[in-house]
Amino acid sequence: MVMRKHQEAPGALERVRAFVNTADLEQGVERLSGAQALAAWLVEQQLAEPGLSASRADLQRAIELREALRSILLAHNGGGPVPTAARDTLDDAACRARVRLRFHDDGQAALESQAGGVDGALGRLLAIVHSSIAHGTWQRLKACREHSCEWAFYDHTKNRSGAWCTMEVCGNRAKARAYRERRATTPEGRAKAPKRGPAERRSRSATVG
Repeated sequence: MVMRKHQEAPGALERVRAFVNTADLEQGVERLSGAQALAAWLVEQQLAEPGLSASRADLQRAIELREALRSILLAHNGGGPVPTAARDTLDDAACRARVRLRFHDDGQAALESQAGGVDGALGRLLAIVHSSIAHGTWQRLKACREHSCEWAFYDHTKNRSGAWCTMEVCGNRAKARAYRERRATTPEGRAKAPKRGPAERRSRSATVG
């Protein structure tokens, strides 16, 4: 999927959006196709130092965290509660990363990951999530409501009403489907629906039972 400027999140939150979008569900593209690909992506995003190594277990935990974040972004889009399993996955990742509050010489404080390796890098992503919550931007990061897409995007609308990553594609697709469903429930729509012939009815009934 072509990234559009209006989808981008502000500041470091863009890294979280990019992490969720390492899986393009609609196109069937997986950027984290192996442990080496995961390590390369984390280094590319400056979440880890060059030379990072990753294991298959690291990869599994990273993908679990990514999909937990996606489910939370879907909740942001539908107004529902955060799934318990997703919350637990984030908690586990924070524990493995040994995330802790650190105070700096300028009087500011921030969450920092004390663990090394992939766990530490994923902990830095969670620290970005915490900062976004504190700044009131977290709820604007959403996953597209179109079930075949679920692409992460940042809702720049004033009233936070954005539902699809692109109105031109996913928005129009959802509206067209809703229109067809409404038409199917009207007498006119049912009259235009194709009718099954006797042979088809016999074929269908023969498979029952």
